[in-house]
Amino acid sequence: MNRSIVIALLLLFPPMVFAQGPWKGKVTGKDQQPIAGVTISAPGGGTMATTDSLGYFTIPDTFAGTRKLIATHPLYLPDTFDYNASGITLILEPLHVMKGGAVKGEGFHTAHIGLNTMKTEVITSGELKKAACCDLAGCFETQGTVQPMTTNILTNSKELRILGLSGVYNQVLIDGMPLIQGLSYTYGISSIPGTLVDNIYVAKGTTSVLQGFESMVGQINVITKSPDKGDKLLLNAYVNSFGEHQWNLNYRFEKKKWSNLVAAHMVQPAQKWDRDQDGFMDLPKINRYMVFDKIRYGDENKRGLSATVGLSFLWEQRSGGQLNYDPAKDTGSTNVYGQRISYYQPQAYVKTSYRFNSASRVSLMGSGFNQEQHSWFGTVNYKASQEQAYANLQYEKSWRNRHEFKTGVSYRYFNLHETIRFSDTVLKRTYNGERKQEVIPGAFAENKFSWRGDIITLITGIRADYHNRFGWQVTPRAMLKYDVTDKAIIRASAGTGWRTVNIFSENIGLLVTSRDIVFRETLNPEKAFNWGVNLLQKFRKKHVEGFMTADFYQTRFQNQFFPDYDTDPTKAYIGNFTGTSISNGFQTDINAKLYKLVELKLAYNYLDVYRIVNNAKVQLPFNARHKVLVAVSYLPKNKKWRFDMNAHWFGKQRLPDTEKNPEAFRQADYSRPYTTFNVQVTRSWKKLELYGGCENLFDFRQLQPIVSWQNPFSPYFDTSFNWGPTRGREIYLGIRYKPFK
Repeated sequence: MNRSIVIALLLLFPPMVFAQGPWKGKVTGKDQQPIAGVTISAPGGGTMATTDSLGYFTIPDTFAGTRKLIATHPLYLPDTFDYNASGITLILEPLHVMKGGAVKGEGFHTAHIGLNTMKTEVITSGELKKAACCDLAGCFETQGTVQPMTTNILTNSKELRILGLSGVYNQVLIDGMPLIQGLSYTYGISSIPGTLVDNIYVAKGTTSVLQGFESMVGQINVITKSPDKGDKLLLNAYVNSFGEHQWNLNYRFEKKKWSNLVAAHMVQPAQKWDRDQDGFMDLPKINRYMVFDKIRYGDENKRGLSATVGLSFLWEQRSGGQLNYDPAKDTGSTNVYGQRISYYQPQAYVKTSYRFNSASRVSLMGSGFNQEQHSWFGTVNYKASQEQAYANLQYEKSWRNRHEFKTGVSYRYFNLHETIRFSDTVLKRTYNGERKQEVIPGAFAENKFSWRGDIITLITGIRADYHNRFGWQVTPRAMLKYDVTDKAIIRASAGTGWRTVNIFSENIGLLVTSRDIVFRETLNPEKAFNWGVNLLQKFRKKHVEGFMTADFYQTRFQNQFFPDYDTDPTKAYIGNFTGTSISNGFQTDINAKLYKLVELKLAYNYLDVYRIVNNAKVQLPFNARHKVLVAVSYLPKNKKWRFDMNAHWFGKQRLPDTEKNPEAFRQADYSRPYTTFNVQVTRSWKKLELYGGCENLFDFRQLQPIVSWQNPFSPYFDTSFNWGPTRGREIYLGIRYKPFK
């Protein structure tokens, strides 16, 4: 670790002799706001520069003979310009300029790779319209990096996996704030409606140290709609064939330097369904109410004070189990098996900054939430209360258009109180909840260094955090981007991450089964080292344009928590694993637009996630080694209709060992491969959009996924064998109404 610290510190302040270039300029939009990530290149090829966060670029001496340049950005029309002196300001026109209902510019309807130093997949609000996207968990149907996984089929709780590893190893941020942790991890991703999401930034592998130490395999940053742009009023209604319906409202208004976005979200429960005749409901009954308010003052890119405040309140109740389960009278009894979860969560965050000039500013960010949860899983009563606070003070300084240095201090407070009791003691379960309080102050520094006209960009960072129980933890990270040509980019990253374990709040499936939970020792922080490389190649022919990517990432754990389900089918053993535990992930994508009418995406994932146990390689369960995605969209020239389809193929997955179970309760060693198809049709008018579709068109289902469903209070009852869809075909219809332009 000491060697890693020395290397990171040496890289943090690289020599400045490369920072050269007498020609400087700036790129803005028509509103005079700077545009970051604009590529400046010569007509014959060769990237010369990329604009920074303030829209500035510098052309070094090595390109002194060039006079005609091209500025390109995925969200703006490209422009060609001549220059012969420093100080030029270029104004780009956005792709979507409405004139009489026509859309100017072709734009990116598909998710695309951003221009960041780290590989970042950008899922835009336009991409989200290709599927129902009722909540965040459903926003990844058209991409192959993130895989939503069901962790409890009776309540339909989900997690977002990257590189085949549990969702706890990737960091989920809301507007750049760490608001998904502990209790909010299990149901938090389902509580964010798709209509509130503006963009989703998915980074695989090592990410910046600015947001913390927890991201080991990637980061998902969900940016909510802005108060100062977009639809003034949006009404959305949705209903599916199971009878579940949702309602959404977004309304924004502005006054001078103030802007405000108010949103409301409501979900009403489905009917009771049991298509596979196992006596259990195929999907839970969900009631959810959420209100959200986002207030913005000023502009962070202009001199002076700016601020953004987010406030929300969420209440949700879920119930699932046997068909005749009545939460009012059967909760906790052994007459009818059922699960019931009820919780509420107020939360708030604030981001303020003061810009001294175009090159420096200071920022203060803070967030906090409280969640109270009361749950029953059969005869297991789980009550929990969580308080969490986060603060980050950061100073930024840019100079010579080559260095962007950021440093600051952070503070985290986490208080979780859990109680577990049993209304029936026949199964002799011995575990209990925990009470933990974490106080983690930290300091960090990060430098972004570019040279040769931004052809090479290096980010190096390091942070040190002091945990009140586990002492000092140091996290070094580095990311490199090399523009080989204006169409080919190589990226590489490496770094460490760590996190503390929240056993029950993040692994709710442990409470659902009849297994006893046995703790072998005190759990230490999980730690991992991740490295990876990514290649991107753009292409453009007469009627075809797009890009191809290929990447490989490896995660190697120094310590890891994973429940041992194989040793004894009636127990789950909990302990530290310091042996060999590795995740190897390879992915390749092809994204193309054909004749400006058809968008095509092909993705292939290969995952090798394993441990070495007793000198033998053991694959971790519930991971398809092979996965394929095909997504096709057709948008006619009149823009009135839109047709979207995506198909997912999953290879076989290893399942937990049930060899020691009685024969009637044994499961296969592997699942079987399966494919799901989703289709959607959208019809657009000036103020109205009508969309309808079908998920899992050919109705593939994993039949009777619950072990010992005949006797849910027996020692062999287990709901953890969910490896595929269980609810079957889902038909839906929705409407979006936007009365104001």
